[in-house]
Amino acid sequence: MKHTTNDSSFQVSTDRTRLDVPMIYRFLSENSTWAVGISRTVVERSIENSLCFGGYLDGRQVAFARVVTDYSTFANMCDVFVIPEYRGRGYAKQLIRVIMEHPSLQGLRRFTLNTTDSHTLYERFGFTAPQRPDTVMERYSPNIYLT
Repeated sequence: MKHTTNDSSFQVSTDRTRLDVPMIYRFLSENSTWAVGISRTVVERSIENSLCFGGYLDGRQVAFARVVTDYSTFANMCDVFVIPEYRGRGYAKQLIRVIMEHPSLQGLRRFTLNTTDSHTLYERFGFTAPQRPDTVMERYSPNIYLT
Protein backbone atom coordinates (compact mmCIF):
# COMPACT_ATOMS: atom_id res chain seq x y z
CA MET A 1 0.00 0.00 0.00
CA LYS A 2 1.39 3.40 -0.97
CA HIS A 3 0.54 6.30 1.29
CA THR A 4 1.05 9.90 0.23
CA THR A 5 0.28 13.15 1.95
CA ASN A 6 0.88 16.70 0.88
CA ASP A 7 1.31 19.53 3.40
CA SER A 8 2.11 22.82 1.65
CA SER A 9 4.90 22.01 -0.78
CA PHE A 10 6.40 19.19 1.34
CA GLN A 11 5.12 15.77 0.35
CA VAL A 12 5.62 12.49 2.20
CA SER A 13 5.24 9.20 0.37
CA THR A 14 5.76 5.50 1.04
CA ASP A 15 6.22 4.82 -2.66
CA ARG A 16 9.54 2.96 -2.63
CA THR A 17 10.12 3.65 -6.34
CA ARG A 18 10.47 7.37 -5.56
CA LEU A 19 13.28 6.93 -3.02
CA ASP A 20 16.63 8.48 -3.91
CA VAL A 21 18.69 5.54 -2.69
CA PRO A 22 22.06 7.11 -3.60
CA MET A 23 21.19 10.20 -1.50
CA ILE A 24 19.97 8.05 1.40
CA TYR A 25 23.13 5.96 1.26
CA ARG A 26 25.37 9.02 1.04
CA PHE A 27 23.70 10.70 4.02
CA LEU A 28 23.73 7.60 6.22
CA SER A 29 27.28 6.54 5.37
CA GLU A 30 28.88 10.00 5.47
CA ASN A 31 26.75 12.40 7.54
CA SER A 32 24.69 10.49 10.08
CA THR A 33 25.84 10.06 13.65
CA TRP A 34 24.62 6.45 13.77
CA ALA A 35 25.59 4.70 10.51
CA VAL A 36 28.88 6.18 9.28
CA GLY A 37 30.59 3.66 7.04
CA ILE A 38 27.44 1.63 6.32
CA SER A 39 27.63 -0.13 2.96
CA ARG A 40 25.29 0.53 0.07
CA THR A 41 24.25 -3.14 0.17
CA VAL A 42 23.17 -2.88 3.81
CA VAL A 43 21.25 0.35 3.12
CA GLU A 44 19.44 -1.26 0.17
CA ARG A 45 18.58 -4.35 2.22
CA SER A 46 17.28 -2.19 5.10
CA ILE A 47 15.05 -0.27 2.67
CA GLU A 48 13.78 -3.51 1.13
CA ASN A 49 12.75 -4.84 4.53
CA SER A 50 11.16 -1.72 6.01
CA LEU A 51 8.21 0.59 5.55
CA CYS A 52 9.99 3.64 4.15
CA PHE A 53 8.90 7.27 4.08
CA GLY A 54 10.43 9.78 1.71
CA GLY A 55 9.96 13.52 2.14
CA TYR A 56 9.96 15.55 -1.09
CA LEU A 57 10.07 19.17 -2.18
CA ASP A 58 9.34 19.78 -5.86
CA GLY A 59 10.06 16.11 -6.56
CA ARG A 60 13.47 16.16 -4.84
CA GLN A 61 13.90 13.94 -1.80
CA VAL A 62 15.04 15.95 1.22
CA ALA A 63 13.98 13.67 4.10
CA PHE A 64 13.79 9.99 4.95
CA ALA A 65 12.67 7.62 7.69
CA ARG A 66 11.99 3.95 7.88
CA VAL A 67 9.96 1.77 10.20
CA VAL A 68 10.71 -1.87 10.95
CA THR A 69 7.44 -3.52 11.96
CA ASP A 70 5.31 -6.63 12.06
CA TYR A 71 2.25 -4.40 11.39
CA SER A 72 0.49 -5.96 14.38
CA THR A 73 2.25 -5.43 17.69
CA PHE A 74 5.57 -3.64 17.28
CA ALA A 75 7.39 -0.98 15.28
CA ASN A 76 10.79 0.65 15.48
CA MET A 77 11.44 3.95 13.73
CA CYS A 78 14.97 4.48 12.46
CA ASP A 79 17.20 6.37 10.03
CA VAL A 80 15.14 9.56 10.39
CA PHE A 81 16.77 12.58 8.77
CA VAL A 82 16.24 15.79 6.88
CA ILE A 83 19.24 16.82 4.79
CA PRO A 84 21.04 19.75 6.45
CA GLU A 85 20.12 22.51 4.01
CA TYR A 86 16.40 21.83 4.61
CA ARG A 87 16.42 21.62 8.41
CA GLY A 88 14.57 24.10 10.60
CA ARG A 89 11.51 24.30 8.35
CA GLY A 90 9.27 21.82 10.16
CA TYR A 91 9.77 18.96 7.70
CA ALA A 92 10.84 16.49 10.39
CA LYS A 93 7.62 17.20 12.31
CA GLN A 94 5.55 16.66 9.17
CA LEU A 95 7.43 13.44 8.38
CA ILE A 96 6.93 12.04 11.90
CA ARG A 97 3.25 13.05 11.90
CA VAL A 98 2.67 11.10 8.66
CA ILE A 99 4.47 8.08 10.12
CA MET A 100 2.43 8.17 13.30
CA GLU A 101 -0.84 8.50 11.35
CA HIS A 102 -0.04 5.80 8.80
CA PRO A 103 -2.96 3.32 8.69
CA SER A 104 -0.68 0.26 8.90
CA LEU A 105 0.96 1.53 12.09
CA GLN A 106 -2.15 1.95 14.24
CA GLY A 107 -2.99 -0.16 17.29
CA LEU A 108 0.58 -1.27 17.96
CA ARG A 109 1.44 -2.26 21.52
CA ARG A 110 4.96 -0.82 21.30
CA PHE A 111 6.53 1.79 19.01
CA THR A 112 10.19 2.46 19.70
CA LEU A 113 13.07 4.57 18.46
CA ASN A 114 16.56 5.52 19.50
CA THR A 115 17.73 9.12 19.50
CA THR A 116 20.64 10.99 21.03
CA ASP A 117 19.47 14.56 20.46
CA SER A 118 15.87 14.84 19.21
CA HIS A 119 13.90 13.97 22.32
CA THR A 120 11.77 17.13 22.16
CA LEU A 121 10.67 16.34 18.60
CA TYR A 122 9.58 12.80 19.46
CA GLU A 123 7.95 13.76 22.76
CA ARG A 124 5.42 15.79 20.71
CA PHE A 125 4.25 12.48 19.28
CA GLY A 126 3.94 10.65 22.59
CA PHE A 127 7.38 9.05 22.84
CA THR A 128 8.88 8.85 26.34
CA ALA A 129 11.76 7.14 28.09
CA PRO A 130 10.98 3.43 28.59
CA GLN A 131 8.35 2.84 31.27
CA ARG A 132 10.37 -0.07 32.58
CA PRO A 133 14.01 0.38 31.50
CA ASP A 134 14.97 -2.66 33.57
CA THR A 135 13.12 -4.80 31.01
CA VAL A 136 14.91 -3.38 27.97
CA MET A 137 18.03 -5.10 26.73
CA GLU A 138 20.09 -4.65 23.62
CA ARG A 139 23.05 -6.00 21.79
CA TYR A 140 24.77 -2.90 20.45
CA SER A 141 27.72 -2.72 18.05
CA PRO A 142 28.21 1.01 17.38
CA ASN A 143 31.23 0.66 15.09
CA ILE A 144 30.07 -2.32 13.07
CA TYR A 145 30.16 -0.42 9.76
CA LEU A 146 33.71 0.84 10.30
CA THR A 147 35.32 -2.60 10.47
